[in-house]
This record gives sequence, structure tokens and C-alpha cells, in this order.
Amino acid sequence: MEQTREQLLAWIDAHFDEQVAFLQDMIRIPTDTPPGNNAPHADMVADKLAAYGWQAEKHAVPVERVRDYGMESITNLIVRRPYAAGGPTLALNAHGDVVPPGEGWSKPPYGGVVEDGIIYGRAAAVSKSDFATYIFAARALEALGVPLKGALELHFTYDEEFGGLLGPGYLLEQDLTQPDFVIAAGFAYDIVTAHNACLQLEITVHGKAGHGAMPETAVDALQAATRILNAIYGQLPELKKIKSTVPGIDSPTMLVGRIDGGTNTNVVPGKVVMKMDRRMIPEEDPVAVEAGVRTLIEDAVRGLPGIRLDIKRLLLSQALRPLPGSDRLVESLQRNGMDVMGEAPQAKGTPLYADARLYGERGIPAVLYGAGPRTVPESNAKKADEKLALEDLRKATKVVALTLLDFLGSAPQTSA
Repeated sequence: MEQTREQLLAWIDAHFDEQVAFLQDMIRIPTDTPPGNNAPHADMVADKLAAYGWQAEKHAVPVERVRDYGMESITNLIVRRPYAAGGPTLALNAHGDVVPPGEGWSKPPYGGVVEDGIIYGRAAAVSKSDFATYIFAARALEALGVPLKGALELHFTYDEEFGGLLGPGYLLEQDLTQPDFVIAAGFAYDIVTAHNACLQLEITVHGKAGHGAMPETAVDALQAATRILNAIYGQLPELKKIKSTVPGIDSPTMLVGRIDGGTNTNVVPGKVVMKMDRRMIPEEDPVAVEAGVRTLIEDAVRGLPGIRLDIKRLLLSQALRPLPGSDRLVESLQRNGMDVMGEAPQAKGTPLYADARLYGERGIPAVLYGAGPRTVPESNAKKADEKLALEDLRKATKVVALTLLDFLGSAPQTSA
């Protein structure tokens, strides 16, 4: 089987320039979320796949549902590649939506510029890179011409930045897919086997606006909001005492990421809106955490005359935890990583959260692995000048392709 593996790697090398050009095209169509007008990117991907002889099913989420969600358009894609009976269905999932580029770029954020072996652009690392990783790994596998069993599915979704409920969540909810294993987009050399849960709340503090020269005629919403801020940040020392047993994950975190309020400098604020984020380690119960956070907020302003609170849940995502079968994915990726890179990728958790958790909630073993640098900060992910070393793209594609061969090859694959 060693000759087959070498042929697989040689195909990737021979088509690498084409793969880089493909990634450039992925980057050049913006998918800023918000506003989240992402259907045009999905249409472009489907057209490219058609040129390879692959049909991409387009699953458009109903417009009303998308707009109620705060986005403009979502079309998720499934590419099904069935082989002979007797093997598993393995899905590869990457998301095409991105955070807006922001300021401070030295390269065009949607230029796909390549300089000195590095490609620059929003989503060059997370996760349009893995559109290229997964498509070219799959093409390499099929180009071998060897018997394959089971099925491969490619899931390209467009809602990770908003939580994934209308991305993988929609495909699963509509019973459009039920794979046996999932590899989802990665962002570093590590294989992510677990990640934190996340609670996001919007807290609206209602008071009564009034003239700044006569504050006694008003009810200051900002003063009340300050009590809530002090309560939230006062909890941080206690959260630091809670420790996860999952390597790569430390303690829960909590912060207020956005505050809006007031109408003018000389007006007592009548309303303040805060958006907060509470990350939960896998050992925590999200339901209990949410109840505790709500009580913390309510207690902070309890009894204040004229103050009213609205607390709206924006997101409650579950943690990703290893499931039976995850170890098989890890073993294959680590062995193939050792062959390609000379070192086995570490299997660990991350304090981030991703939409791969939605597969895990359905009992489907999932891990995150794809193109990325040794550590996440090296890629400038979600910051200015996001970048990816092309050799890391090449390596990840080879590791994924070899893993596909392990799972879908008609005979067990072993390394010499």
C-alpha cells in the first residue's frame, strides 16, 4: 500500500498550483458576517465543483428565517461521493462565512495575495483554506483509481460566525445528512477533540431619560448597568478557580464585549444595552450556568427604583466532547501527520467554540483538523493580515487525503 500512498501525495504536489489558485478564488468573494450575504459564494463553489464533475446540492435556508436570524442569505452545500457498500460515511465540513476584515491591513483583505510562500486574506486560514484542503484531498483520493468503500460527503456551510444553527445545524435538522464521522475545519497543527461551550446574552437596562441639568427627574440606566458590570467582572476570580481536566482548556471566562447607550452628552441615559459572553468548560452544565448568570445580573440591580431589565439569550452552544469513534479519527490523523510532517499532531481541547459541536450533539464523532500554522496566533485569524503558509496548506491536504484513504480504502492502509 505504500506505493498507493506515494501516488496520493504525488498527485497533491502535481496539482498544488491549481489548489493555491482555487483558494485565491475562495478568498476573493467577500462573505462578511454580518451582514451575511453568503449565497453568492456558495454558488461560485458549486460552479467550480461542477467543473470537476461533482454535483453540489444547494440547500438554501428560507429567507425569512435567515433575516430573523440577522443575516441576508445562506445556501449550504452538500457534495455526496458514494463508493462501494461496506464502509463508513465520512464528512468534511468547512465554513465560508467570515468576520468583517476591520482596519490595519497591509494587503487587500480580499485580494488573495501570495508573497514569499504565504497567502494573505480574510479566511485564508479560517476556514476557506479548508475548502481547498478538503476538495483537493478528495480529488487526490479519487484520482488514484483504487477501489473505495463507504461514502465521502463535503459540507460547505455559511453560519459558523453566528453559531452554526443555520449551517450544519440546518443540514442536520432537515435530516439531509447523518455521517458516521466528521472532520471539521481546523486552525492549527493540533487535532481539536473538545472545545468550550458558550453562552451569549443581550442585557437591556431600561431607566428613564432626562435632562443632564436635572438628573433627579430621570432614572440613570448607566448607573444600573455599572452595577451589572461590577457584578460580572467581580466573578472572574471565582471562575479562575474552576479548572478543566481537558488538555488545552483552562478555566471558564466571562466578559462584556459591547455596550451601547445614551443619546447625548447632556442627557441622562434612559437605556443601555450590553452584550456578554460566558465560555463554559466541557465539565460545566450550560443550563445551570445560564441560570446562575441571569440571577447574578438580576441581583445586581434588584430593588433599584425605576429600573427594568430585559435579558435575551443570543446563543447557547454546547461543548464538543470526544465520542466513541473520535479516537479512530485521531489515530489516523496523528499517524499520517507523523508521516507527512515528521511529528504527530497533538490531540487537545481549545477554549474556542465551533459549529462542529452540532455534529457531536447528534452523536456523531467529530474532530477539527485542517490547514493552519503551528499555533492560532501565527495566522492572524480574525485580525488584519490573516495569512497561511502555503506549505501548511500542502501538508494538511496530504494528511487529510491519507486519512480518507485509511477510512474509505477497500483494504486497511498502513504506513511502511
